[in-house]
Amino acid sequence: MTLRVRLTVALVALVAAGLVVSDVATYTALRSYLVKRVDQQLLSSSRQVLFALSSPETPGPGPGPGDGDPILPSGTFGVILDSSGAQVGQPVVFNYGGDVLPPPVLPATIHRGTLREPSLFTVGSRGDGPQYRAAALGLTDGSTLVVAIPLTELTHTLNRLLLIALAVTLVVLATMALLSMVTVRRGLRPLEKIEVTAEAIAAGDLSRRVEETDPRTEVGRLGASLNVMLGRIEEAMDERRASEEALRRFLADASHELRTPLTSIRGYAELFRRGASDDPADTALAMRRIEQEGERMGVLVEDLLFLARAGQGRPIAHDPVDLVRVTRDAVHDASAVDPSREIGLDVPDALTVTGDDDRLRQVVANLLSNALTHTPAGTPVTVRVGVDDGWAEVQVIDRGPGLSGGEAAHVFEPFYRADPARGRVHDADGTDDGTGTGLGLAIVAAIAEAHGGSVGVVSEPGAGAAFTVRLPVDPVEEPPAEDADPPEGVA
Repeated sequence: MTLRVRLTVALVALVAAGLVVSDVATYTALRSYLVKRVDQQLLSSSRQVLFALSSPETPGPGPGPGDGDPILPSGTFGVILDSSGAQVGQPVVFNYGGDVLPPPVLPATIHRGTLREPSLFTVGSRGDGPQYRAAALGLTDGSTLVVAIPLTELTHTLNRLLLIALAVTLVVLATMALLSMVTVRRGLRPLEKIEVTAEAIAAGDLSRRVEETDPRTEVGRLGASLNVMLGRIEEAMDERRASEEALRRFLADASHELRTPLTSIRGYAELFRRGASDDPADTALAMRRIEQEGERMGVLVEDLLFLARAGQGRPIAHDPVDLVRVTRDAVHDASAVDPSREIGLDVPDALTVTGDDDRLRQVVANLLSNALTHTPAGTPVTVRVGVDDGWAEVQVIDRGPGLSGGEAAHVFEPFYRADPARGRVHDADGTDDGTGTGLGLAIVAAIAEAHGGSVGVVSEPGAGAAFTVRLPVDPVEEPPAEDADPPEGVA
């Protein structure tokens, strides 16, 4: 059974229950009222009935009303009983010339009442005759006057009421059922649209959304909540697809990077096996290249392990680190590697952050290595350290060829190279020297994130690139304001 049918049936059932209760209450109240009216007639007609019974000239079919006497209901019955319950004389019936109704069947024992508090009871009649409402009043001589009024009109009125109530109930229920179906269908229409949207989403269309309705209604609030949930699910699915794509690309790149040195090692080993050992120069070259490729594989594996640990949220050290000292050391190391390169240093006297000294050294070293590797020889590089809006910043700025917008968006991904032709540094003999795994900037991003910071790049083609690492500043060791713009130094 559908929800629409259940709601309609429930509404109609509730209305039916309410109508039944109302009909029963109305019937009971009206019957009680009419019975009280008959009881009043019984009391008011007792004198007239008693007079008719005591009159020696009582007409056979029953007396008519006298002057000033109330008109009694047709079929009013009166009789006097002695103390033993036997009938005294003939009963009287007020039928006004109409059909004679069967007399009431009186019980064998009748409780005698008084004129003020008569005994009231209901009795039947012989055959298919009507019921009677009777009153027993004790007389002074010890006899009992019994007056009975047929309940024909009362029964007719109540039966008429039942027919009217039944007809009204059926009409109301039919109308209510029709209106309920229309109202429920209109009210559930947004739910039907939600169902259609859910089916589309289940089929794979995560861009579908529930049509907005009145937010003051439960269905409107449900639709709004579903839209928020669907938006988050779509974002999560997009992130999942992006993550899976990045993982596939990462595995492909890692396999490629590992396959290259393995191929070189196998090639030189095969060369050595085939007789290169007879030539000392060839032997030295083969051994050197095997050693270089092995070291390169070791570096690549270590970088991959570091990225894997960083992705698992491995804890790092949280010690005070002098960021200025770390940066000076990295600049000195880079100058030793490439003495001909001009590397400018712009730092304050001191700037302390909380973190891992070795990892922060790796950050600065990787940024400098990236600048030296991917810019032409002699291109100047500037390293700056400072504080901006409560964050410590390390900037490595070069004047090289720069990056396009699309390249800058992916430069921190593992194995990504803006220019694959410049991805390796070669020796004079044209062989790969083993440097550069394509993971340097990815490691910088992972370390910065592990320290609660971030890394970004601002670059334009032909205008160089500025890599910036932002780290939380230790509030105790924050440098004074006058050191915010220190003089530029040259390593």
